[in-house]
Amino acid sequence: MLTVIGEGLVDVVQSASGIEAHVGGSPLNVAVGLARLDHPVQFLGRYGRDAYGDAVVAHLRSSSVMMPLAPDELPTSVATAVLDDDGAATYAFDLTWELPGLVQRLPFLLQGTTLLHTGSIATMLEPGAAEVLAAVEHARPFATIGFDPNCRPSIITDVDYARAQAEKFVAVSDVVKASDEDLEWLYPGVDPLDSARRWLSLGGSAGPALVVVTRGAAGPWGVCAAGEARVHAPSVEVADTVGAGDSFMAALLSGVVDRGLDGAQNRDALHSLPAEALAELISHAARAAAVTVSRPGANPPSRAELNAVPPPN
Repeated sequence: MLTVIGEGLVDVVQSASGIEAHVGGSPLNVAVGLARLDHPVQFLGRYGRDAYGDAVVAHLRSSSVMMPLAPDELPTSVATAVLDDDGAATYAFDLTWELPGLVQRLPFLLQGTTLLHTGSIATMLEPGAAEVLAAVEHARPFATIGFDPNCRPSIITDVDYARAQAEKFVAVSDVVKASDEDLEWLYPGVDPLDSARRWLSLGGSAGPALVVVTRGAAGPWGVCAAGEARVHAPSVEVADTVGAGDSFMAALLSGVVDRGLDGAQNRDALHSLPAEALAELISHAARAAAVTVSRPGANPPSRAELNAVPPPN
């Protein structure tokens, strides 16, 4: 069982062609991405008893994502995404992030989990961020931990706080992914690749096995103990970039699971990953992101769709 914990919300996308609503939220998108790649996955997040909450439930069910937490009485969170002429999105948010009683239920909810992923707003916004960190710390003795800061400066405006939160999660994670924009915001004036190299050392032997940086059309780059790797991004016509990083993250984690490297018992093997294998993982993930940007909204590929995309030259 794979577990994703974090925010689920509705993206209201505004573009020159009009307004559309899509279910989203970075962790929720990762959960859907993993399920479409044929992994059993559960999503631990909140949504309300309202029309948007119903849409969240329907979206998760359509991809066979399990939802052990019931809706609550608060409104479902909403993100308004405004697309520019190139399809790039900027966001404004109206959200609540809390999971009351989660910590007490963790032994039951995480039973059988071999990989837990979190990130974005869920790891930054209180009171829920503290509950998410407790879940990570509970899961780490038996599960691989994935983390993507997916920074939202319009919500978490204090960069010093965001940096401290991100580093707190990086230090207890195994598979870390960030965009170059995330790292440039967290560490102004520092080369994002240098920031990623430093993240690899956070937490010592208990820290990340690999850190990956997505760089849009420049292609992803990654670092592990054995070395560094970079690959070209597939060339596609971009519809929009909504959910591209989440599709990348889902496929990256899927690649780790497909190699039998999930679970704490395989942590040493994950830390011994050859640089060539890292390149294969990020190439696989880049192809998933390419499928997503080729069509509107956060719409990650199925395994069959991903397998049909040729590797970049």
